[in-house]
Amino acid sequence: MYEGPVQDLIDELGRLPGIGPKSAQRIAFHLLTVDPADLTRLQTALQRVKDEVKFCELCGNVAEGALCRICADPRREAAAICVVEEPKDVAAVERTREFRGKYHVLGGAISPIDGIGPEQLRIAPLLRRVADDVVTEVIIATDPNMEGEATATYLIRLFKSFPGLSVTRLASGLPVGGDLEYADEVTLGRAFSGRTSVG
Repeated sequence: MYEGPVQDLIDELGRLPGIGPKSAQRIAFHLLTVDPADLTRLQTALQRVKDEVKFCELCGNVAEGALCRICADPRREAAAICVVEEPKDVAAVERTREFRGKYHVLGGAISPIDGIGPEQLRIAPLLRRVADDVVTEVIIATDPNMEGEATATYLIRLFKSFPGLSVTRLASGLPVGGDLEYADEVTLGRAFSGRTSVG
């Protein structure tokens, strides 16, 4: 539609997750009108992320050094590991302030359609961490979708070979403030199977 660098920018922005063609176009034209200092700050931030950010050698979370801030924190409980799909999931769990253990980032979920099997995920390092006698609990916090469920089921099967290991899965069900009539069958079914006693 456009020519040269403008179309190139729109095309590159459109490759980002969650950015469709119209959003890419809006962002591109916004960038054309911003103050040059703002654009320079954006360029610097992007370059710094590429140059300085790595993945934690232990858990796979984003880090600036060999270990992320959570793995490097001696106050975190080493006995509990929360298994998540992506680094953004670590941030989501941390916002709850409910978990004081450590994490393991798989780097995705099992998805045969996308050609992602267990070998493409960070499952082998997870098993090595669990094999050391420090870990007593693994909390599986994969997404509540087909891929996340397949990954959780696969991990649960693997963890059966670790006697004494407590393996739990995050509860799922109805959101607070939601209406039953709008809940899909899977969500409502999980809410029923995960119901708790109130008296």
